[in-house]
Amino acid sequence: MRSLALCGVLAFALAACGNAADDGADGGSASGSGSAPSAPRPAPTGAVQETVAVTATDTTCVANKTDLKAGVVKFLIKNDGGRFTAVYVYRADKTVVSERNNIQPGTSADLVVEIGGGTYELACKPGHKGDGIRTPFKVTGELQVAADPRVTRAVDEYRAYIAAQLDDSIAKTQEFAAAIKKGDVTKAKALYAPSRVGWESMEPVAEAFGDIDPKVDLREADLEAGQKWTGWHRLEKALWKQPDTLPKEAKYADQLLADLDDLKKRLPKAEITAASMAGGAKELLDEVATGKVTGEEEAFSHTDLWDFDANVAGAKKVYELLTPILMERNPALVTTLDTEFADLQKLLAAYEKGDGYVSYTELSKQQVKELADAVNALAEPLSGLAAAVAG
Repeated sequence: MRSLALCGVLAFALAACGNAADDGADGGSASGSGSAPSAPRPAPTGAVQETVAVTATDTTCVANKTDLKAGVVKFLIKNDGGRFTAVYVYRADKTVVSERNNIQPGTSADLVVEIGGGTYELACKPGHKGDGIRTPFKVTGELQVAADPRVTRAVDEYRAYIAAQLDDSIAKTQEFAAAIKKGDVTKAKALYAPSRVGWESMEPVAEAFGDIDPKVDLREADLEAGQKWTGWHRLEKALWKQPDTLPKEAKYADQLLADLDDLKKRLPKAEITAASMAGGAKELLDEVATGKVTGEEEAFSHTDLWDFDANVAGAKKVYELLTPILMERNPALVTTLDTEFADLQKLLAAYEKGDGYVSYTELSKQQVKELADAVNALAEPLSGLAAAVAG
């Protein structure tokens, strides 16, 4: 789960930031109660058809229009508040369409989404806390089936990719859980980071089902009053800080597997478009920026670089799938992104060790700064991917 602390400019992300909880945990299931998954609809595409200006403050979330037509919508967000904020778009069933995080005070950001007819909510979350300040809006009409076969192919291939990544995470988590239940601390520690790789590479899709993410990936620092702590990070703490308690934690290993299996059943219902793929790639870079490069995500195991690599790999997969479209619409952006992805991956490769990475604690402040600068250099052009793909 993303660390939701204000880390400021990434170049200065050299120490742990303060913790601010972003629950992202609005309940609701995209699949309904006990209903069988329906076949995913064809992916729509097209140029931006609606532009909505959103002004966010610490107490308000104002959109200049709330009656929209189905299609590609660009939200132009300005943060006039005193705190960093996030903006989410929710469906009526409380699943997440898309989000934009870490919008600093006095700055602006775009959020490009593709949405069909129905009722939605725009949520501004100052400090990334709570349910946010909600503004309802309505969309009329239906999305058009994609005429561009490249879009359909990219969406289909991405569905196959995220399904494979989740399957990988489930298989490795089964081994991880078995080691925990046997009380094999050494083996469980070795299996912890690999079990998370698949999840970290496809997390934006998983986060659309808002109740799943906090169950499996909530950090201790982000717990709210009365919230039950389950998932990987609870087991991480037991392994690295309280191994004597491991027998009591076994039930949480079973719960983790059950929650991942629940996600697998819901995954066919995830609504995926070219715009949501591109937005998800940017979210993965935000994950790196606000959690991995600061060393906050894996507070006990310090396996942050495994997560870092998985986030970058997930973002790159989206970019590769959308490159044929991008080459036609913005070839200069392809050149830039090719260079920045290569530079970041080369830098990250310097910290490889065996089948994984060195402990995050082995990095110097200068090395963290180099990684942060490389993330910055990639994140800025990647933020333009959604608009470019939308045409």
